[in-house]
Formats: sequence, structure tokens, C-alpha cells
Amino acid sequence: MKGDRVEVVVSADDGSRTYEIAATRAGRRVEINMPRGVVEVVEVTRSGQPVRSARFMASRVIALVEHPARDGAPAEAPAPAPAAAPDPAGRAPY
Repeated sequence: MKGDRVEVVVSADDGSRTYEIAATRAGRRVEINMPRGVVEVVEVTRSGQPVRSARFMASRVIALVEHPARDGAPAEAPAPAPAAAPDPAGRAPY
């Protein structure tokens, strides 16, 4: 579904790197496969045709985070944080 995205955090020589693979058009989805020591993330169409893919060595992957699209809300905009209510005594919230 458009808006689905997957973040992959990979260990590198200079620290870690984050890669993001997203379903960019309506009807596309992101699939994850883990065959034989490889993590493969693929954006596919409704018919299952791969559009783009990324492969990572499983031993280098630190985290794999899936972010499903929310219904009725844009995928790029994160949910706003609730504002802290002011204290009746006039002190600032901490």
C-alpha cells in the first residue's frame, strides 16, 4: 500500500547507516525476504512485479523496522506530539 516503508539500519566501518525503502505509488507494497544470510527488501506492484530492491548481508543488519501506512493520513507526516498542559501553579512542564 502506498506509504508503507521499511527502514534498514546496517553496520558500516564508520558507524551505522540507515536505508529507507518505501512504496511510492498507489497499489504498491514493500515485501521482506530473508533467504540464506541475505535480507532483501523489494517494492512490488499489485501483480507481484518487482520495481526496486535492496539486499543487505544479514550479519550486518542491526535493525529492520517496518512502518505500515496509516489509513486516511499522509505517510510522510509523523503524528504530532501532544502538547504538555500548563501547571495550575504557573510552573513550566518538564
